[in-house]
Amino acid sequence: METSAAARFVRISPRKIRLIMDQVRGKKVDEALNMLSFAPQKGARILKKLINSAVANAEQNSDEDVDSLFIKRLYADEGPTLKRFRPRAMGRATKIRKRSSHLTVMLDTK
Repeated sequence: METSAAARFVRISPRKIRLIMDQVRGKKVDEALNMLSFAPQKGARILKKLINSAVANAEQNSDEDVDSLFIKRLYADEGPTLKRFRPRAMGRATKIRKRSSHLTVMLDTK
């Protein structure tokens, strides 16, 4: 049985978190959590919390065996972008885009 968890409006660029997602996609849950524990990126902590949430959902809602779960689907969609301006030389300004993401993880049993 497939279970999922989602984190919306996470303040990290989808491009940055996809780099970490590519490393754990398709792996067993315990192996993925172990890899994320030692990853130095900000997105690794966010992804670890999301996977733990999906595991809790699987345990609570469908009484899955946690040891046999693996990451079936894992993706980051683009959320809304906060637009800011930074002053530059000679009276100019540059646009700064603070991007956000919507993250989704789906777990399944082997």
